[in-house]
Amino acid sequence: MFNFKEPYLVAEISANHNGSIQKAKDIMKAAAENGANCIKLQTYTPQTMTIKSQRDEFLIKSGLWKGSTLWDLYENAQTPFEWHSELFSLAKDLKIDCFSTPFDESAVDLLEELNCPFYKIASFEITDLPLVKYIAEKNKPVIFSTGMAEKKNIDDVINTLCKYGIGKYAILHCVSGYPTPIHEVNLETIKLLKSEYGCEVGISDHTKGTLVSTLSVAYGVKIIERHFTKNRKESSPDSDFSLEPTELKKLSEDVNNAFKSLGKGMIQITESERENLKFRRSIYAVKKIHKGEKFTTQNIKRIRPNNGLLPKYYFQIINTSAKVDIEEGEPIKLEYTSLKKD
Repeated sequence: MFNFKEPYLVAEISANHNGSIQKAKDIMKAAAENGANCIKLQTYTPQTMTIKSQRDEFLIKSGLWKGSTLWDLYENAQTPFEWHSELFSLAKDLKIDCFSTPFDESAVDLLEELNCPFYKIASFEITDLPLVKYIAEKNKPVIFSTGMAEKKNIDDVINTLCKYGIGKYAILHCVSGYPTPIHEVNLETIKLLKSEYGCEVGISDHTKGTLVSTLSVAYGVKIIERHFTKNRKESSPDSDFSLEPTELKKLSEDVNNAFKSLGKGMIQITESERENLKFRRSIYAVKKIHKGEKFTTQNIKRIRPNNGLLPKYYFQIINTSAKVDIEEGEPIKLEYTSLKKD
């Protein structure tokens, strides 16, 4: 698991269904039709996320969700538990993977009943080590995001996953800004994570557009997670930084082409280049040269096409004598000179 040979594109539905299971299904179908390899859900209820309180610390004071209480946000954004069975079943029909981010133990229990193939631990939950432990004990692979994380947080998650589970995990480089400013993405962190932890490192990208996700492929990223909606005009808590179908399709095409362009790191002549070898320069007679006459800068030149001696021999044959008569416009061959094969 998490040893993908090609890019693996995860479409995150999150709250983009706006409380409608039909919209959730429509989003899943659109994701499958436009290049996603996988659907990701979020599994929680407002009761498992927070409490209903008007205290100051429960009020969101900035960002996309400014003015809401935590309770109101999660009540509106939740994907109800009773939807999950239908959504997992639909993913199977669409021949697309489906997994989820559980936000408490009851969510894990539900997902276990649905045979969720692997789990995602959200950036906000990586410090909830009791939850990480509970997930690890299900002995399934785990993906976790690093938004707001310090190295100690990442180490704690990995140690817990290895101590209580099967220790199969992938890390998603993530910046928990919604949307993420382009100058804060810091793709170089991907190389650091790969070097430090030696595991599959992907990206959970909250920027607008597809540039960052596509660029990440050059850093060895194969798992790319993006929030997805059918139409950003149908405003939801996540719509502002979600991709629409045409963008997802372009992203799928671009990341796969970017991956193909990486190649294998070999210095070699490609098939598309071979036909053009003939247009390299070589040494030609530009005047008639008689047998015994010396080669000079006046009677030979380095020109296209590539039918004569390589230009590297030019200075070696200057002032040496031709062994045969050579016509103007004729390529200089090795046997016409006193040079020996090297």
